Amino acid sequence: MPRHDPDSSSASRRKGAVPKRRPPASTATASTSKAKAPRLSGPSASAVPDPPPRKNRRFRPGTRALMEIRKYQKSTDLLLRKAPFARLVREVCHTYTRDFMRWQVNALLALQEAAEAFLVLLFSDAYLCTIHAKRVTLFPRDIQLARRIRGVDDL
Repeated sequence: MPRHDPDSSSASRRKGAVPKRRPPASTATASTSKAKAPRLSGPSASAVPDPPPRKNRRFRPGTRALMEIRKYQKSTDLLLRKAPFARLVREVCHTYTRDFMRWQVNALLALQEAAEAFLVLLFSDAYLCTIHAKRVTLFPRDIQLARRIRGVDDL
Protein backbone atom coordinates (compact mmCIF):
# COMPACT_ATOMS: atom_id res chain seq x y z
CA MET A 1 0.00 0.00 0.00
CA PRO A 2 1.23 3.50 -0.63
CA ARG A 3 2.28 5.56 2.34
CA HIS A 4 -0.23 8.35 1.72
CA ASP A 5 -3.24 6.03 1.66
CA PRO A 6 -5.70 7.09 4.41
CA ASP A 7 -6.76 3.49 4.99
CA SER A 8 -3.27 2.36 5.95
CA SER A 9 -2.60 1.64 9.60
CA SER A 10 0.22 4.17 9.83
CA ALA A 11 -2.06 7.00 8.64
CA SER A 12 -4.43 6.44 11.54
CA ARG A 13 -1.54 6.76 14.01
CA ARG A 14 -0.33 10.09 12.67
CA LYS A 15 -1.08 13.20 14.68
CA GLY A 16 -4.33 14.82 13.64
CA ALA A 17 -5.73 11.78 11.84
CA VAL A 18 -9.29 10.84 12.75
CA PRO A 19 -9.66 7.14 13.51
CA LYS A 20 -12.35 5.22 11.67
CA ARG A 21 -15.39 4.12 13.66
CA ARG A 22 -16.14 0.45 13.97
CA PRO A 23 -19.54 -0.73 12.76
CA PRO A 24 -21.81 -2.27 15.43
CA ALA A 25 -20.78 -5.74 16.57
CA SER A 26 -23.78 -7.46 14.96
CA THR A 27 -22.84 -6.35 11.42
CA ALA A 28 -19.04 -6.56 11.73
CA THR A 29 -17.16 -9.67 10.76
CA ALA A 30 -13.50 -10.48 11.22
CA SER A 31 -12.75 -10.31 7.49
CA THR A 32 -14.49 -6.98 6.71
CA SER A 33 -13.49 -5.02 9.81
CA LYS A 34 -10.71 -2.49 9.20
CA ALA A 35 -10.02 -1.83 12.90
CA LYS A 36 -7.25 -3.86 14.44
CA ALA A 37 -8.58 -6.22 17.07
CA PRO A 38 -6.21 -7.95 19.49
CA ARG A 39 -5.38 -11.35 18.08
CA LEU A 40 -5.17 -14.52 19.99
CA SER A 41 -2.49 -17.08 19.27
CA GLY A 42 -4.46 -18.83 16.52
CA PRO A 43 -5.12 -17.79 12.91
CA SER A 44 -8.51 -16.25 13.72
CA ALA A 45 -9.98 -15.08 16.96
CA SER A 46 -13.27 -16.88 16.48
CA ALA A 47 -11.63 -20.27 15.82
CA VAL A 48 -9.96 -20.42 19.25
CA PRO A 49 -12.46 -21.21 22.01
CA ASP A 50 -12.23 -19.35 25.28
CA PRO A 51 -10.55 -21.34 28.02
CA PRO A 52 -12.99 -22.66 30.61
CA PRO A 53 -13.28 -20.46 33.70
CA ARG A 54 -10.95 -21.52 36.45
CA LYS A 55 -12.81 -23.25 39.26
CA ASN A 56 -12.32 -22.14 42.82
CA ARG A 57 -10.61 -24.65 45.02
CA ARG A 58 -13.02 -26.62 47.15
CA PHE A 59 -11.75 -27.69 50.53
CA ARG A 60 -13.19 -30.57 52.47
CA PRO A 61 -15.55 -29.66 55.31
CA GLY A 62 -13.63 -28.40 58.32
CA THR A 63 -10.38 -27.69 56.49
CA ARG A 64 -11.12 -23.99 56.05
CA ALA A 65 -12.08 -23.70 59.73
CA LEU A 66 -8.81 -25.30 60.81
CA MET A 67 -6.87 -22.95 58.54
CA GLU A 68 -8.60 -19.96 60.14
CA ILE A 69 -7.91 -21.30 63.63
CA ARG A 70 -4.19 -21.64 62.85
CA LYS A 71 -4.12 -18.18 61.31
CA TYR A 72 -5.68 -16.51 64.34
CA GLN A 73 -3.57 -18.51 66.79
CA LYS A 74 -0.38 -17.32 65.07
CA SER A 75 -1.38 -13.65 64.99
CA THR A 76 -1.43 -11.20 67.88
CA ASP A 77 -3.71 -8.71 66.15
CA LEU A 78 -6.94 -7.54 67.67
CA LEU A 79 -9.93 -9.49 66.41
CA LEU A 80 -12.48 -6.68 66.67
CA ARG A 81 -12.19 -3.47 64.68
CA LYS A 82 -11.07 -0.51 66.79
CA ALA A 83 -13.61 2.11 65.69
CA PRO A 84 -16.78 0.04 66.33
CA PHE A 85 -15.40 -1.08 69.69
CA ALA A 86 -14.65 2.54 70.64
CA ARG A 87 -18.19 3.56 69.65
CA LEU A 88 -19.61 0.75 71.79
CA VAL A 89 -17.50 1.79 74.80
CA ARG A 90 -18.59 5.42 74.44
CA GLU A 91 -22.24 4.38 74.11
CA VAL A 92 -22.09 2.20 77.24
CA CYS A 93 -20.26 4.98 79.08
CA HIS A 94 -22.96 7.44 78.05
CA THR A 95 -25.74 5.18 79.39
CA TYR A 96 -24.18 5.12 82.88
CA THR A 97 -23.22 8.79 83.06
CA ARG A 98 -24.89 11.74 81.40
CA ASP A 99 -21.59 13.61 81.19
CA PHE A 100 -19.52 13.57 78.03
CA MET A 101 -16.34 11.62 78.76
CA ARG A 102 -13.26 11.56 76.61
CA TRP A 103 -11.18 8.41 76.24
CA GLN A 104 -7.49 8.09 75.61
CA VAL A 105 -6.55 5.80 72.74
CA ASN A 106 -4.39 3.67 75.04
CA ALA A 107 -7.27 3.27 77.48
CA LEU A 108 -9.56 2.03 74.72
CA LEU A 109 -6.87 -0.35 73.48
CA ALA A 110 -6.30 -1.75 76.97
CA LEU A 111 -10.03 -2.23 77.42
CA GLN A 112 -10.26 -3.97 74.04
CA GLU A 113 -7.34 -6.27 74.84
CA ALA A 114 -8.98 -7.27 78.12
CA ALA A 115 -12.39 -7.78 76.50
CA GLU A 116 -10.96 -9.95 73.73
CA ALA A 117 -8.92 -12.02 76.17
CA PHE A 118 -12.05 -12.57 78.27
CA LEU A 119 -14.09 -13.61 75.24
CA VAL A 120 -11.44 -15.96 73.86
CA LEU A 121 -11.06 -17.75 77.19
CA LEU A 122 -14.84 -17.92 77.60
CA PHE A 123 -15.24 -19.49 74.17
CA SER A 124 -12.47 -22.00 74.82
CA ASP A 125 -14.12 -23.03 78.12
CA ALA A 126 -17.49 -23.23 76.39
CA TYR A 127 -16.02 -25.45 73.71
CA LEU A 128 -14.68 -27.77 76.38
CA CYS A 129 -18.29 -28.06 77.58
CA THR A 130 -19.30 -28.87 74.00
CA ILE A 131 -16.70 -31.62 73.74
CA HIS A 132 -17.79 -33.00 77.12
CA ALA A 133 -21.31 -33.28 75.74
CA LYS A 134 -19.88 -35.33 72.81
CA ARG A 135 -20.70 -32.63 70.26
CA VAL A 136 -18.66 -30.48 67.90
CA THR A 137 -21.14 -27.60 67.55
CA LEU A 138 -21.00 -24.85 70.14
CA PHE A 139 -24.45 -24.06 71.55
CA PRO A 140 -25.51 -21.07 73.64
CA ARG A 141 -26.12 -23.39 76.57
CA ASP A 142 -22.39 -24.29 76.51
CA ILE A 143 -21.49 -20.62 76.94
CA GLN A 144 -24.05 -20.30 79.74
CA LEU A 145 -22.60 -23.35 81.49
CA ALA A 146 -19.05 -22.03 81.17
CA ARG A 147 -20.10 -18.68 82.64
CA ARG A 148 -21.94 -20.41 85.48
CA ILE A 149 -18.94 -22.62 86.33
CA ARG A 150 -16.63 -19.59 86.19
CA GLY A 151 -18.89 -17.57 88.45
CA VAL A 152 -19.49 -14.68 86.04
CA ASP A 153 -23.19 -15.38 85.68
CA ASP A 154 -24.23 -12.02 87.14
CA LEU A 155 -22.60 -9.92 84.37
